[in-house]
Amino acid sequence: MAAIIEIRNLVHRFADGTTGLDGVSLDILAGSFVVLAGANGSGKTTLLRHLNGLLTPTSGTVRVAGLPVAQNRLRARMQVGMIFQDAESQIVGETVAADVAFGPENLRLDRCEVDRRVAAALAAVGLEAAGDRRPHLLSGGEKRRLSIAGVLAMQPQVLVFDEPFSNLDYSGVRQVLGRMVDLHRAGRTLVVTTHDLDKVLAHADRLILLDRGRIAADGDPAAVAAAAEAFGVRCPPLAAERLSWLN
Repeated sequence: MAAIIEIRNLVHRFADGTTGLDGVSLDILAGSFVVLAGANGSGKTTLLRHLNGLLTPTSGTVRVAGLPVAQNRLRARMQVGMIFQDAESQIVGETVAADVAFGPENLRLDRCEVDRRVAAALAAVGLEAAGDRRPHLLSGGEKRRLSIAGVLAMQPQVLVFDEPFSNLDYSGVRQVLGRMVDLHRAGRTLVVTTHDLDKVLAHADRLILLDRGRIAADGDPAAVAAAAEAFGVRCPPLAAERLSWLN
């Protein structure tokens, strides 16, 4: 598989002088399921926000599909769709369908194409019967799935999830995880930050641990997870890399 994302010597310093990323270099292969983990402040979300130009690096480069993000942030945001930790911050429509249509409409697509994308995105997350519902009446899991649908309607190549299981109950976790696994099986590239390694290890093909803005470990999820506690991440239960929450 070819690399869909290429990161070279990425450094990010915030306005107060603190370092968020310190020389990160890595490739993310097309079609892979990559998990980023680390203690608070390790650089996970900072790294994600460079993938589609939400943050500008102090130095270093990020390329998506061979082209530098810095040269065309709009293109990067169409190729790398981000699902934020706070799902409600991404919901803008008065109905479920209107919310999913927001992005395609802003691309000035014709009505038929907008409707096609909305229908496909809602079907992909299991909300095809909820188009007329008010978003604020949805459950936590449904809101997270709606935020995924809104990103899918933009047809990105890469889906980036920042703490996708935050504040979800067991049912909500299963709903969201199930859709993530379906999307990966359909060929999407997934990059996920999470403190809950036990929820995703059975489905991931790579685990990267970050520590103070640097890559501390990178490789097979089961092998890397064994070192997780040394970097402020709870080590998942024994055999979590084989046991899925979806079983």
